[in-house]
Amino acid sequence: MEESPEAIIAALRQELAQCRLQGNRSPPPETNKGALSQNDKKGAFVRKDAVFRNSVQKGGEFPPESGRYILYVSYACPWACRCLALLHLKNLTQHIEVCSVYPVWQRTRPKDPNDAHCGWVFVDPEKKDLHFTNTAGYGKYGQIEKCTKDTLFGKKSIRDIYETDKERETHTYSVPIFMDKKEKKIVCNESSIIIEFLNSAFDDLPGVRKDLNLSPPDLKDKMAEVDSWVYPGINNGVYKCGFAKSQEAYEAAFYNLYDSLDRMESTLSKQRYLCGDRLTLSDIRAFVTLIRFDEVYAVYFKCNGKLIREYPNILGFTREIYQMVPESVSFPQIKCHYYCSHPNLNLYGVVPIGPAGLKANRGDPKGTEKLFLQPHGRDTIFNKKTVLKFLLPAAAACSALIAGTVYLKKPSSK
Repeated sequence: MEESPEAIIAALRQELAQCRLQGNRSPPPETNKGALSQNDKKGAFVRKDAVFRNSVQKGGEFPPESGRYILYVSYACPWACRCLALLHLKNLTQHIEVCSVYPVWQRTRPKDPNDAHCGWVFVDPEKKDLHFTNTAGYGKYGQIEKCTKDTLFGKKSIRDIYETDKERETHTYSVPIFMDKKEKKIVCNESSIIIEFLNSAFDDLPGVRKDLNLSPPDLKDKMAEVDSWVYPGINNGVYKCGFAKSQEAYEAAFYNLYDSLDRMESTLSKQRYLCGDRLTLSDIRAFVTLIRFDEVYAVYFKCNGKLIREYPNILGFTREIYQMVPESVSFPQIKCHYYCSHPNLNLYGVVPIGPAGLKANRGDPKGTEKLFLQPHGRDTIFNKKTVLKFLLPAAAACSALIAGTVYLKKPSSK
């Protein structure tokens, strides 16, 4: 016997009431330090600036030393994964320790009924019988790859890490955090600053790729120009779509996102990277959003105009960078975090399967990654274009010369 609409509505109301009892409610202002609390009066998502903004530099308060620093990340977080990508590209993993949180947000003060903050927590990766739900009590999640304990303080959450600093207070308990283990101080929690000093500050340490400069002086202006539309339109644009709390705010973000993706596709049809023929930090900034787009943002954040796989040049670009830094990407963490950490967006924490569920990919541990493991072709395409760039003018000159000899008048006998 089918349930009546009234019975279904009553059941849903009961479930929502149960969610509130289990913590899925608006946290008090003093503990509401998550991404979902950053909206203006019109419902638009407005990201707040990071508070800790120091750099590692020679002769400074935080000098470049091997083993002195620890990077707290989530493999789900695009901002943190910018930093992970730099660690691997520059071969810094031997000098900087990495601690990674569990992807599904949990209550950070579960014993305090008046503190409903939900965020990043640490788990013991050796614990085989780990069982979590989302903060509404739904779903069932166990161990997920790449998680670690907090090896510095032994803390249970990222919130605890921030609260070790008694001098400065942050408005959001976010990752990444670049921490000085020697002084027990937070150096920086702004990813755009962290990737800048990771690019060059540690170059004199053994084994670091000093030859790889992703922020060359001659491309600084071009990088700033690219970042000026990629960040608001794409990096932050997907969040502005997903966290919008009004139709007006969502549509404005959606149009800006797809205008920016069209611009990127056009740019990458003419050159190998966003700033020309060299890989830069601007490419890494763009990549971390693009790699998550089809699996998460197209579904979860309602960015359903086109998929990245429908943009041939963006797809090739994303494949190339993924193949440079596959260690910085974890699709299990990415999908589990987004689909399971925000009960107000996905109450039951059901995770879409994606391409891994297609018959050809079932049982393949790399089913999700297959799209990005295929040949990118960017080197071949742009090597040919470079050759043609020099050959075509020469061919034109030869044609003109030949034409000139055909129609050349005989010299006068006078």
